[in-house]
Amino acid sequence: MSRARPLDDDAIETLLSEPPPDVVEAVKGVAGDFLVLGVGGKMGTSLARMLRRAVDAAGTGARVIGVSRFGRVDARAALERHGIETIACDLADPAAVAALPEAANVFFLAGQKFGTDAAPEQTWLQNTIVPAYAAERFRASRFVVFSTGCVYPFVAVDGPGADEETPLALLGEYAATCVGRERVFTRFSKRHGTSVLLFRLNYAVELRYGVLVDIAARVLVGEPVDVSTGHLNLIWQGDAVARAIRCLPLASSPPCALNVTGGDILRVRDLAEGFARRFGRDVQIVGDEAPTAWLADARRSIDLFGSPTVPLERIMDLVAEHLLAGGALLGKPTHFEARDGRF
Repeated sequence: MSRARPLDDDAIETLLSEPPPDVVEAVKGVAGDFLVLGVGGKMGTSLARMLRRAVDAAGTGARVIGVSRFGRVDARAALERHGIETIACDLADPAAVAALPEAANVFFLAGQKFGTDAAPEQTWLQNTIVPAYAAERFRASRFVVFSTGCVYPFVAVDGPGADEETPLALLGEYAATCVGRERVFTRFSKRHGTSVLLFRLNYAVELRYGVLVDIAARVLVGEPVDVSTGHLNLIWQGDAVARAIRCLPLASSPPCALNVTGGDILRVRDLAEGFARRFGRDVQIVGDEAPTAWLADARRSIDLFGSPTVPLERIMDLVAEHLLAGGALLGKPTHFEARDGRF
């Protein structure tokens, strides 16, 4: 595999935010402006840029507004260069949240995962108190609330995965706060009649971040790949954000939940060996595959939206090319192999 010049952040976000025709049609079908709370996170930029491009293609004239603390000034400037309005706001400040502009359509991506083990109180604040402020402020809006497959228990790797009716579990402090976020939005939805969809996402991947980057990076530098947690789901981040936008009309009160990931249960061993072939080197596999893992049954979302458009082999090619070219990474390992819920 060749060592081409790596894509920079802007080029990667352009790749991730190309709106398919179904997204443009979805944007045409919902009235009002779009607000992305937590736009500075891993997926916020991709979502905001896809929304902006879809609105422009649809010609509706809707505003797309991104809200974040914006610790990185360059991230805010990059959004504004692409026509996204930005507001610096600490979402843990109820007065600041109350001052945000009205928007008919709200995407809630704010939250904390990494660092939970060191500062659990901060994770509880971000994942349960902040949702309460947002749900109260935008009670007349329509919400797509990003959640996670970590709200489920581990399930058998030889089954279909947890479906939307599987009872939720509290596997570690992070998972407990994610269940808490869902419960908070459910409470406010029932109280105010707010339409909410709980978007339970399993492992969105792109070139700079995700389970494939974690596995590929270990193979590339000759580190062993632990397959103790030996199975996973994933989806290309561009497909994930496209599905999130198309979920807006599905929001309801009480909230509905939707699993969003690829249709296949993948073996970590197979992924590691696939990267070894691409890199032309051997891979060291350690550990014994557990009979359970965090896995989601995405048949409902696939019935609604079709299969993801970017196949696994293409995603693996893109990740391998990016790593071989020395492309920049986000530096945030997913810890997908963790089985104790500690992050």
